[in-house]
Amino acid sequence: MVQPDHERSLRTGNVHAQPQLGLVCITAGPAVRFRTITRTRFLALSVRDREARLRELYTENLERLFHALAFCHARGIRLYRATSQLFPMNDDPVGTATLESMRTSLAAFGVQAAQLGIRVVLHPEQFVVLNSLSARVVSQSIAYMEQHGRIFDLLGLPRSTWSAIMIHGGKSERGKALAQSIQSLPESVHARLALENDESAYSASEILEICHATGVPMAFDAHHHLVHEQLKSYDHPSVGAMTQAARDTWPAPAWQIVHISNGRRFFADARHSDLVTQMPRAFRTVPWIEVEAKGKERAIELLRSNWLNKKAE
Repeated sequence: MVQPDHERSLRTGNVHAQPQLGLVCITAGPAVRFRTITRTRFLALSVRDREARLRELYTENLERLFHALAFCHARGIRLYRATSQLFPMNDDPVGTATLESMRTSLAAFGVQAAQLGIRVVLHPEQFVVLNSLSARVVSQSIAYMEQHGRIFDLLGLPRSTWSAIMIHGGKSERGKALAQSIQSLPESVHARLALENDESAYSASEILEICHATGVPMAFDAHHHLVHEQLKSYDHPSVGAMTQAARDTWPAPAWQIVHISNGRRFFADARHSDLVTQMPRAFRTVPWIEVEAKGKERAIELLRSNWLNKKAE
């Protein structure tokens, strides 16, 4: 994992002089892509072929993950959200054994990320529902989260919210159940966990309350908040208030992560647009911003030229 002295240094003051814009999973162009395999196709293979296929796939995806770091470093991008589909079938005994056999090469990733000063985070799939009415779904969700915690451990990423694993609240009006499930998460997940508001099930204020109750930081999503509250502007007073309130939940203000996107067809459209042309004024003092736009690196470049540069003028 990342050196303790390095992690401690990240807690102090502002890590960067201006907001850092993060790339989410892949690029709009072909530069950063990952391979996968369906469960049906995997199970159709012989046991021997399963191991060979996963080793090949995992090795190539790890190489591509290192390439993602290089891509970000070359463009001055200091925040990268890894894909949750990096190592398909890792819950299968063959996948588990294959990853264990790759410990040395996997651990080198965390070292490289620390050396390049790139923060790596994760947002698991939406089917994670820690507060479902179904005990089976809750159990499966916890197991799925545990897999991600194990992968981040193997990748040598710190067990802290510097390497945040962010999820939504899940089943609406089940805040107490969510808090209970959070407490039962393994340390590899609990130490990295952050909660994000969404556009329907959990408002920003509801997620904030759960964060206070559990000691888990809040990743504030301004567009989800705008859609949920049907606001007409990102500069509504509640956006600034929630940005600050969420910042106070992080173990260090310099670690705060927020999310931004714009509506695709109209301002409050929940679907994400290709680019981001409207930003909350409150985000000018936020250290880390994940850009959840379909245009990926193109959206980051536009924000740098049309938003960050204006700040410096």
